[in-house]
Amino acid sequence: MQSPRPSDPAAPRFTIASAVYNVERYLGDYIASIERQTFDLARVEVIVVDDGSTDGSLALLEEWRQRRPELVTVLSKPNGGQGSARNLALDHAIGEWVTFLDPDDWVDDEYLATVDTFIAAHDDVMLVGTYRIFVDEPDLTHRDRHPLRALFRQDQVVDLERFPDFFHGSAPSAFVRRAIVEEQRLRFDERVQPNFEDGHFCARYLLGLEGPPMLGLLRSAEYYYRKRSDQSSTLQNSLMDRRRFTDVPRYGYLALLRSAADDGRDVPRWLKNMILYEVSFYFSSDESATSAATAAVGDVGKEFVGILGEIVDLIGEDAINAFTMRNLKQQWIDVMVHGLRDEPWSTPYVVTRGYDAGRQEVKLGYLFTGPEPAARYLRRGREIHPRHQKVRSIEYFGQQLMFERLVWVRATGTLRVELDGAPVSFRKGYLSTRTTQSMRPRGLERWFRVVAPPAPERWPKRLLRHGRVRVERLRSRYRPAALADRWTVRVATWGPTRRVFGGAWIMLDRIHDANDSAEVLFHTIRRERPNVNAWFVLAHGTPDWDRLAPLAGRRLLRHGSLRWKLAMLNCRYLISSHTDQPIRRPPALARLGQPAHKFVFLQHGVIKDDLSRWLNGKSIDLFVTSTPAEHESIVADRTPYVYTTKEVRLTGLPRFDALEAAKQRRHGDDPDLILIAPTWRQWLNMLESDGSGRADLERRLEAFARSEYANQWRSVLGSPRLRAIAAAHGLSIAFLPHPNIVRAVPTFDLDEQVLVAEYSRPDLHDVFARTAVMVTDYSSMAFNAAYLERPVVYFQFDGERVRAGGHLGREGYFDYRRDGFGPVVEGADEAVDAVDSIVGGCLDPEVRERIAAAFPHRDGQCSRRVIGEIRALK
Repeated sequence: MQSPRPSDPAAPRFTIASAVYNVERYLGDYIASIERQTFDLARVEVIVVDDGSTDGSLALLEEWRQRRPELVTVLSKPNGGQGSARNLALDHAIGEWVTFLDPDDWVDDEYLATVDTFIAAHDDVMLVGTYRIFVDEPDLTHRDRHPLRALFRQDQVVDLERFPDFFHGSAPSAFVRRAIVEEQRLRFDERVQPNFEDGHFCARYLLGLEGPPMLGLLRSAEYYYRKRSDQSSTLQNSLMDRRRFTDVPRYGYLALLRSAADDGRDVPRWLKNMILYEVSFYFSSDESATSAATAAVGDVGKEFVGILGEIVDLIGEDAINAFTMRNLKQQWIDVMVHGLRDEPWSTPYVVTRGYDAGRQEVKLGYLFTGPEPAARYLRRGREIHPRHQKVRSIEYFGQQLMFERLVWVRATGTLRVELDGAPVSFRKGYLSTRTTQSMRPRGLERWFRVVAPPAPERWPKRLLRHGRVRVERLRSRYRPAALADRWTVRVATWGPTRRVFGGAWIMLDRIHDANDSAEVLFHTIRRERPNVNAWFVLAHGTPDWDRLAPLAGRRLLRHGSLRWKLAMLNCRYLISSHTDQPIRRPPALARLGQPAHKFVFLQHGVIKDDLSRWLNGKSIDLFVTSTPAEHESIVADRTPYVYTTKEVRLTGLPRFDALEAAKQRRHGDDPDLILIAPTWRQWLNMLESDGSGRADLERRLEAFARSEYANQWRSVLGSPRLRAIAAAHGLSIAFLPHPNIVRAVPTFDLDEQVLVAEYSRPDLHDVFARTAVMVTDYSSMAFNAAYLERPVVYFQFDGERVRAGGHLGREGYFDYRRDGFGPVVEGADEAVDAVDSIVGGCLDPEVRERIAAAFPHRDGQCSRRVIGEIRALK
């Protein structure tokens, strides 16, 4: 065992070494936290290294040093990264123990005293880890949700060789013996950026010990880790840094594993677990439903997958299967164990992916790599053929790593499946361990909880006779909310209720907005199919409610009301242009039981990006598409969506009927607008409301006004040339801001002649009908213009970031230069030039042909086609 050297009595007990870069607004909390320590600060040295800050950080540090020269040392260097700054601090450190507190975080008042007491009692401890608590800005809400919090149930000493499920890789919340650091000549590897330099340092420190790696874990020492609301920290932006997918895995994870395996040694299990923990976040980030922007596309993604394969080979399948520190999805395990290797494999079972009780069809799936296994589907011993099927591509980091065969087959008798001639079992899902060798219809109904609707209740009359006794009995058994829910469910089964809402078609766009495809479909049904029991849902008191109330009458349901709940419990179809949880299954309905309706997804626009990560988890019975290319991107083989030709239909959006009607109302009048309609960016979160008050909103608006997004669009909207072009051709300029930036419209300094439109206005379809040319960036509203056969200018000044997934999806089938409805430009002047060329009649004939061929129908019949497809659902 490596024995610690006797400490120098004159040396400080602790050195706090901090790397500082542009954290002026956080330094006050950091400084106050250190000065509040109950531990004797005469036994502490603080070394802060300013890493080339461009704000007032260095001035604040110098002010602190002048006030506390016995405590604080300030060093300064050109910007080189956190690791290089910490290394400079280590070169000057003289404390017995060193920690690397981040300057945007803080610690509890007893922090140093608690650590001191612990290490004094445990002389064998080589590294101490403290308890991290997340703190969310702007209200500094504490979230005790760190993924590794289970390691800190109590203060304890752990031998990592005996208990490899423990590890600690955070240098800011770690304390290491400086004598051992110097003996190992250990410094932060400056190649490991933009993250994991902490874990790399801590792991090398532990690997370099001569004896057992003894780790101290302190639940009682609390470290407060700030989660910045502006997403400005290095870690929060690291996914867009290609080095996270090249340098970090190569010089960080792989180098550690290779170093540990030198001379034929076994890699310690704790190190394998540490690196698996890190790798798991690559997978969860990549498959996030919000599709955060990532650099792991193209060649970068390919390079990362290659390095990941080497990492997995050194970790081994056993360690992967035994990992418990964070939930590893079975699909991630399958990708690591099978998808990264060039060998054929398939799951030794099939899973039931869905069940259509009305048509008695079941959706089956199995995973495979390499050549697809030969599959036979048997019903009552006879081979049957799938009614719908596809091969889904399972992609991570922009690479196809695995495939899933999806099939719909009739389930009117006992089913069996063979893969490559061998019978395989059935599982309810990929995570399920419950298996059966054959699948009977009754078993499917049990698995998918298919139950007959309850018979109408006949107890209301009895309630009139014995109501008081019944109510008191229920009150004694249930809370008021639970009692109300039980009554709601019972009332929903009454005969009068079912006569009103039975078999209802319930439509909504958004809870607070209408004027999209669901509203158009509703009006068409009420006009042409009065026998259909159609209802529309909307929040009361909204502008669209006031507009629709005279038109829809009692057919307009107030969202959240008792009538809405009764209608939802009896409806046959829920039909919406959106598929978010508040629409599909809001909490007020989730308490009332499992819904029995089918869901029809009308879509808010034409899909052009890869939205599979967001949509694949949705249960959709009818999925509306509008163009052949969009349709094929979803149902074709080797595409990433789970939907087949059973669920997906090419009908066109109902809102296109409203566009066609608006065009007809103009009676051939020439269009008279240049429409400028930028879409949103996920990283423009400074406009998101956080309840911090007007002052904070003004600060956020100022930050937005300085953003590249605002500056670029301001250059177009305020262009004198654009105004001159519009005037020369008798056109007006209209600005249609995305709903998320409406509050920031004043920051664009618009000319008084620019018309400002909003998506909430009821005549929005007329705005598109008046458009001569549309200027956008990535908005699917460009398909509205194309449907009306109007050209589009794509102004994409931030194309690389957005194509990497900077908004809601990764790059899909749609290539703007190959498939778009007009020129693609990167500069504001180029955008104005493109508008000038188009209104002057110079549009590329190929683009004109592309616009004409984009839609199979421009006939105003989209709603009728959708109605037909809904009626075809059983």
